[in-house]
Amino acid sequence: MPLNVEIKARCAELEPLRARLTALGARLVGTDLQEDTYFQVPHGRLKLRTGNIENYLIHYLRPDRPEAKTSEVTLLPAEPDSTLKDLLGKALGVWKVVRKRREIYFIDNVKFHLDTVEGLGTFVEIEAIAWKGEKDEPTLRRQCRAFMEALGITQEALIEGSYSDLL
Repeated sequence: MPLNVEIKARCAELEPLRARLTALGARLVGTDLQEDTYFQVPHGRLKLRTGNIENYLIHYLRPDRPEAKTSEVTLLPAEPDSTLKDLLGKALGVWKVVRKRREIYFIDNVKFHLDTVEGLGTFVEIEAIAWKGEKDEPTLRRQCRAFMEALGITQEALIEGSYSDLL
């Protein structure tokens, strides 16, 4: 189970962030058109992400605070055209659906998302990830803070929860 420290922030314009990421040597993975279907669960969040790049059933536990947050994430690869969404919807009930256009970048173990979220606007996410315990939580937090500073993201721009909470 990967350890993940992340921030999510409102962003008025994505172009300056693209330029800064390019200057920092970020690798563009691509642009994903994603739909996240959140299901009603008693503990944490459970969503099915479908897109042209990422397709996962994702369960995560994360506090809702406007700061760098540690998440416990479990990922299960999902087939894009599976019946999983219907099955989970019938069994658990659908809570929310979030649709977004996501540009995905990487610098080493740090993943960046430039998101345009339907009904909400534009955002940036930074996720410092330890896939197999190769970095500890304080290191991941330092990486998040360093990239916040490098990208010009202020503490005031940070948001607490997930896009599903904002809808």
